Amino acid sequence: MIRPPSALIMLLSRHTNRRAFISLIGGAAALALFSPPGTRAQQPAMPVIGFLNSGSSVGSAYLAQAFRQGLNETSHAEGQNVAIDYRWTNGRYDIMPALASDLVRNRVAVIAASGTAAPAIAAKSATSTIPIVFTSGDDPVKAGLVSSLNRPGGNVTGVHLFLTELSAKKLGLLHDLLPNAAAVAICLNPSNQNSESQAADLQAAARALGLRTEVVTPGNEREIEAAFSTLAQQRVGALIVGSDPFFFARRDQFIALAARYTIPTLYTLRAYVADGGLISYGTDISDAYRQAGVYVGRILKGAKPGDLPVVQSTRFELVINLKTARTLGLTIPPGVLAITDEVIE
Repeated sequence: MIRPPSALIMLLSRHTNRRAFISLIGGAAALALFSPPGTRAQQPAMPVIGFLNSGSSVGSAYLAQAFRQGLNETSHAEGQNVAIDYRWTNGRYDIMPALASDLVRNRVAVIAASGTAAPAIAAKSATSTIPIVFTSGDDPVKAGLVSSLNRPGGNVTGVHLFLTELSAKKLGLLHDLLPNAAAVAICLNPSNQNSESQAADLQAAARALGLRTEVVTPGNEREIEAAFSTLAQQRVGALIVGSDPFFFARRDQFIALAARYTIPTLYTLRAYVADGGLISYGTDISDAYRQAGVYVGRILKGAKPGDLPVVQSTRFELVINLKTARTLGLTIPPGVLAITDEVIE
């Protein structure tokens, strides 16, 4: 038992009623004084979120910020009442299972798996109890992440971005922009499990427009450069770059090669165009990451992932860089400009 200091002993002698003594010096202070050693220093453990992303910490930093914004909307702030353990794969799909298993061993409270379906699939394989919130352009039902969009069930829910289901719209935009183009190329990452379905959708949409398609599948920086050289020799009229974190992390290379070989290129994400690419059409990915942050925050407050319907991100954006268009000798048709959400001068 801890003995009170002598001064307080004297005070106690004047106040024989202990309740009166506590009232005199303040209930909280008195309780702290008479608490056993160690209990005074104990604080509730701060929950840790495992953030598993198939991109890079540099190229996807703005997406992590959007995720934290969503957390803030549920009264969770990194470093104050929640911690985040970031794991970036830099486009390497082979290391995702190991990183997911490491987060599970560390007993994180929630896993936010984003970039493609692959991080969420790896996390689901590693745990059936820790909640998982995905952000992915892949169909979560086809990927086996959830049983249905409205009633996910299990320990997984998240945000579905419409990144790979917009083939007809993308090709239609390119056809309006380049009506005389007879061939369109498609660039896909062979390591991405969604590449085959992306290729099939784009080829079907191209056939409907009477366009010939060429498919290139670079898996590294050297192959990306070789692919552009090949497409220039084949005289393709335009290029569509598939949705993939490996490509996104190397967007400067894509933009530079498209300029060097004067190939009008359409991308999925606005960041390409902001950095000098010609045109992008796809989901507002920052808002999707914000929505994922909101879901993680709700789960930290007690919500069950199986009860949270998968969010269908429906905010789309068409972005055009007019400076790049002029460099390529292109004039954007008034009809395309009229439906553009953002024009970068």
